[in-house]
Amino acid sequence: MKLHIKNGKLVDATNKLDCVGDLYIENGKIVSTNDEPPNFHAEKVIDATGQIVCAGFVDLSVRLKNIPEETAVAASSGVTTFCVQPDISPIVDTPEVVKHLKELADLANYSSCYFIGALTQKLDGSELSSMLSLKQAGCIAVSNGNFPVKNLLIMRRAMEYAASHDLLFMYRPNEFSLSNGGCAHEGAMATRYGLPSIPEAAETIALEQCLELAELTGCRVHFGQLSSKRAVIKLQQAKKYGSTVSADVAMHQLHLTENDVVSFDSNYHVLPPLRSVHDRDYLRVGLLSGSLDGICSDHQPHTIDAKLAAFPQTKAGISTLETLLPLLLKLVNQGSVDLAQGLVLLTTNPAKILGLNTGSLTIGLSADICIFDPNLEWHVNSKNWRSAGINTPFWGQALTGRVTHTIQAGKIIFTRV
Repeated sequence: MKLHIKNGKLVDATNKLDCVGDLYIENGKIVSTNDEPPNFHAEKVIDATGQIVCAGFVDLSVRLKNIPEETAVAASSGVTTFCVQPDISPIVDTPEVVKHLKELADLANYSSCYFIGALTQKLDGSELSSMLSLKQAGCIAVSNGNFPVKNLLIMRRAMEYAASHDLLFMYRPNEFSLSNGGCAHEGAMATRYGLPSIPEAAETIALEQCLELAELTGCRVHFGQLSSKRAVIKLQQAKKYGSTVSADVAMHQLHLTENDVVSFDSNYHVLPPLRSVHDRDYLRVGLLSGSLDGICSDHQPHTIDAKLAAFPQTKAGISTLETLLPLLLKLVNQGSVDLAQGLVLLTTNPAKILGLNTGSLTIGLSADICIFDPNLEWHVNSKNWRSAGINTPFWGQALTGRVTHTIQAGKIIFTRV
């Protein structure tokens, strides 16, 4: 399809675009910005007046229960590429499971759904999976999700295996013996209300161990969903002295803190836990310093029943795809990042981490595009919410910023009506 997007504000730091202009797409690729190509006759024209045109979002961490439903949610949220963690049902630990899940994504007409293979069989933390077979089946990385690896020797062997096949090792640092089944940050709030807590040391100790093993094995490591100031500082120091690791933070960690948990609303139950205001503010600093390379949604839709028990007994996780854009714009409005910087953290950088040829408005790249209205206010309620998981702490709130069109490889996969 030949597609012409006109009069939108093109924002793309890679190509130093921050201007009102036009975008031309043909055969699934971007063929021109601003100047109409010779003999170009658009089959469809999208008038993006008053809207932002940027690369489609690349989400480094989602968990899906229903692929057809949640890929539609991703499309409506401007996400054109995402990575599915291995700790879903079925566990992504064999080529057969990968093939089955890819078939479901193909049936949903969502072409850029990537799967992260399990590091160990059944995520048991002891027997290594067949990583080469998982890579050959299409896995883009390996991880143990939110499950522990039994000991450091197994971790070392896993990282050596991953390195030998040039597989990205994605790791959420958490020393399980210290986190000990906790559900809240170890601080004043957890102490006051008697909630089982998780110290930030559970994150920083695991991060340091993994950094040492990365140096030893030469494995490419990406740290997922960091939550504490001390972890960001340790990562910053490692990068300063030559480590080539990368890291992301979940969008909700940039807004919410332990103080929000006082309501005992289980929608605030997440892993890693919401930490102090000091931690949240330093996570924002980490975005500007380059210590943190990307922002993910860490989307985890749950049924109503999963959130009905007492706070510590509920399932951790938030349904977050639909709030990804408005929460980014909130960061921009608060002065934590500018729009171009924020979009890099959702597009260009995650694509680089995954080794994908997308994430910018560069001529010749796949036409993965998000068009959004930065001023459109909407309410988080049953009329506007698409995900089957309504487990969001933002329910009932008014947010600003809404995706109007999502284009994946030149194909319009979502239009807001």
